[in-house]
Amino acid sequence: MAYWFDRMAEIADEKYLEQIAYLKENFGFSQAHANALVMYSRGSLTSRRFDSVDDYLVQFDDVRGKTARNIFKAIMTKFPQLELVIAWNQPMLKVDGQYIFGLTVLANHLLMAPWSKDVLEKFAPRLEGFEVNKKTIRIPVDWKVDAKLLQDMAKARLVEVTKQQSSRPPRRLALISQPSCH
Repeated sequence: MAYWFDRMAEIADEKYLEQIAYLKENFGFSQAHANALVMYSRGSLTSRRFDSVDDYLVQFDDVRGKTARNIFKAIMTKFPQLELVIAWNQPMLKVDGQYIFGLTVLANHLLMAPWSKDVLEKFAPRLEGFEVNKKTIRIPVDWKVDAKLLQDMAKARLVEVTKQQSSRPPRRLALISQPSCH
């Protein structure tokens, strides 16, 4: 852990989101692990920073906020069953406890996360011109939202989640005998 604390000391003056991006982009951290390290290095005993997506977006200028809202609007228009939540201090779409799509807003770009390497691979031809990382797609802060692309990626992720859930064996509940009340 000393190594990571040293890395965090090097970027201690950076903003929270820039620290998260640094760990994700340079060391392959997941959002959850990056958040845990950043929050711990900042002395937090809890990692929760935002109660709603609006709370999250209020810290950004109108351009970033509008792009983020339009991304979620494009997806939720087609899939209203998705729930927009804050998880790991980022806005995420989920259904039945499974994450479908996430977004991180940074100073110079946004990162979209379809929560699936397979989805990223499937849509690689349509992502030409974007920087595609292991788990994210880097887009400009003023991106003209491609609703069809977002909806298609969300649909692919929903299909993937449905297949995963249907292939799992059903849970078996242990029957516990209750003491009789005689």
